[in-house]
Amino acid sequence: MASEERFGYEWKKYKNIEAQYELQFKNWVSPLGPADFSGKKVLDAGCGMGRNSYFALKWGAGGLSAFDLDERSVESAKENIKSFSQAKVFKKSIYEIDWKNEFDIAISIGVIHHLKDPGLALKKMYEAIKPGGTLLIWVYSYEGNEWITRLVDPVRKNITSKLPVSLVHFLSYFCSVPLWLFLKAYRGGNQYLKQLAGFKFFHVHSIVFDQLIPEVANYWTKYEAESLLANAGLKDIRIFRPPNNCGWTVIGIK
Repeated sequence: MASEERFGYEWKKYKNIEAQYELQFKNWVSPLGPADFSGKKVLDAGCGMGRNSYFALKWGAGGLSAFDLDERSVESAKENIKSFSQAKVFKKSIYEIDWKNEFDIAISIGVIHHLKDPGLALKKMYEAIKPGGTLLIWVYSYEGNEWITRLVDPVRKNITSKLPVSLVHFLSYFCSVPLWLFLKAYRGGNQYLKQLAGFKFFHVHSIVFDQLIPEVANYWTKYEAESLLANAGLKDIRIFRPPNNCGWTVIGIK
């Protein structure tokens, strides 16, 4: 895995779950909804501070196992889902998943595009779901984010991913404050920017910060994103542009 320590810093600092996060979860897992999670045994691979686990449980998951590799992420996730007796959080690498034919649904949201070996991670997730089970990932899309790959990605790759993470957190304000002011005045039709405009400043800042810290960040075309699941052995693969037109949601069946 790459950058788990840097994300651990983020998920300790930004560990509170806000009501707005449910809209994000809906976007990331669409077209799946509460009925698809109700009563199901769910795996959340790379759970961060546990917000996606939280909403899967809120939607009625009958059991949930979540994991992350950094201890700070694990502790934040444990705190956030402690009220759900059917949930457990583990410290584990996505490359070392040892469950076999265990889960009805496996999700990994915002994780696979940060890995040095996404193929191995998806193979392990594939092994963890039951025959007929569902695997869902949400990843960055190249389409619509060309400007990030041209302008932001070189800065992340060559500068900010190498700086102390606390310094990057401070420097991020020089981007997040202008973005926040722009969002408050924005009246255009971009669905993602409209969504961001409804977020609190700390959330917008955390998104900017999140973009600048990882060692690896892949922006995949539709074909590349779909191929990730096909290469892992999944069938009946479907790929969707989320309702906010940001990223790719890819779903396959074992």
